[in-house]
Amino acid sequence: MKKNILIGITAGIAAYKVLELIKILKNENHDVFVIMTKSATEMISKKEFEKVSENKVFTDLFEKNFDYQQVLEDRKVEHIELADKTDLMVIAPATANIIAKLANGLSDDFLTTTSLAVTSPIIICPSMNVNMWNNPIVQMNISKLESFGYLIIKPTVGLLACGYEGVGKLENVEVIDKEINKLLEKNDSMKGAKVIITAGGTIEKIDEVRSITNRSSGKMGAAIAEECYLRGADVLLIRAKSSFRPRYVIKEKIFETAVDLLKLIKENIKNTDLFFQVAAVSDFKLDKFVKGKISSDSSINLELVPQIKIVDQIKKLSPKTKLIAFKAEYGLKEKELIKEGIDKLNKSKADYVIANDISRNDRGFESEDNEVIIISKTNIVKKIPLISKSKIASVILDFIDNK
Repeated sequence: MKKNILIGITAGIAAYKVLELIKILKNENHDVFVIMTKSATEMISKKEFEKVSENKVFTDLFEKNFDYQQVLEDRKVEHIELADKTDLMVIAPATANIIAKLANGLSDDFLTTTSLAVTSPIIICPSMNVNMWNNPIVQMNISKLESFGYLIIKPTVGLLACGYEGVGKLENVEVIDKEINKLLEKNDSMKGAKVIITAGGTIEKIDEVRSITNRSSGKMGAAIAEECYLRGADVLLIRAKSSFRPRYVIKEKIFETAVDLLKLIKENIKNTDLFFQVAAVSDFKLDKFVKGKISSDSSINLELVPQIKIVDQIKKLSPKTKLIAFKAEYGLKEKELIKEGIDKLNKSKADYVIANDISRNDRGFESEDNEVIIISKTNIVKKIPLISKSKIASVILDFIDNK
C-alpha cells in the first residue's frame, strides 16, 4: 500500500547513502518527501534528492517573498501541511545536533518544526564519530527520545569517515527499509486485546552483594512484546532489570526475584487475554538469605530449596486467560523435547507451550536467533526452524491467531 514517507537529512557524511534508501522506497511504490537542513545542502546538492524522490526538497522555513498575509488568507503553512500527510518520518543520518534539538523540543528550522508537528511514528538513524556517540550527553538525549516514542536504529561498527573505527556508522539502508515497512505494516489485528509478556531471568539473592541468576537475555520476550504492539494490542512487558529492552514505547514493569515477578503478575493479570510466560524463572532459592556480606576468607555451603512454579499459578489466577508457556531444555532429541513440552502443558494447564533446546550457542539464550517447537493442547505440533527471534514471534502469533 502506498504511503507518504518523510525523510529528514542532516549534515552527516552518510547523507549520500540516503539516496539509495529513497530509491528502494520508491521501488516499493511509496511517495517520498525530503527535508534537508542548510548544513546538509552544503555536503550534497538538494537537486540529487529531488531527482530520486521526484518531489520538491524543503530547506527553508521562510522562502523568498514570504508573505504572512497570504498565509493568514489561505490558512496554509507548508511544514504543517507536510506533517499532516506524513505516514512515517525518518531522520537519516541523524547528527548529535539534531538529536539534541529533538530531545529538548527545539524548533529553529524546517526539519525541527516539522518533526514537532508530525503525529506519525518517527525513526531516528544516528551517524557520527564513535566518541561523539559514546558521549554521555548524546546517550542521555537518545534515552529521552526513546522514552518519547521515537524508534532509534542505532549505528553499527565500522570504519568511519573521520578515520576512526568503532560504533557510529549509519545502519545499512536495507535494514532501515525493513524497519520502515514493519511500522507501516502495523495493523489492528490484536486491537482491544490485553497482553502480558514476561521476559528475562530472575535473580535469587545470596547476601546483600551476591546472587544466583541465569543467562536469559529477555530478547525473545521483547520480540513478542514488539510484535503484539505492532498488531495493536494493549501490551504490558514485565521484564528483568537487566534484560533486553524493546525498541518501541511499551508499558513495562521491572522485577528482580521470582517473588517480585509473581507479585507483579497478581497485580496486573486481571482481564488479560493472552499471557506469555517467557521469563526464565529460577527453580531454586537460597534456604536462608544472609544479611550483609559473606566473608570470602573461607568456603561456605549454600542450601538451595525449590520455589513455587509461577507458570503453574497463571490459570489459577486467571482461568480465562490464554496461557503460552515457554520450556527450555538442554541437549534433548526432538521427540524428547516434545514430550517435555507436553508434560509442561498438562501441568500448567497452558494453551500452548513453546519448547526449545538451549544446548547450542547459535540459538536460545543470549542469541538473536532461535529454533522452537509449538505444542498446542489439541496436540498440534509445529516446528519453527532456526530464524530470528522477531520472526519467531510473528510465526507464534500467526499460529495462535489461526487456531
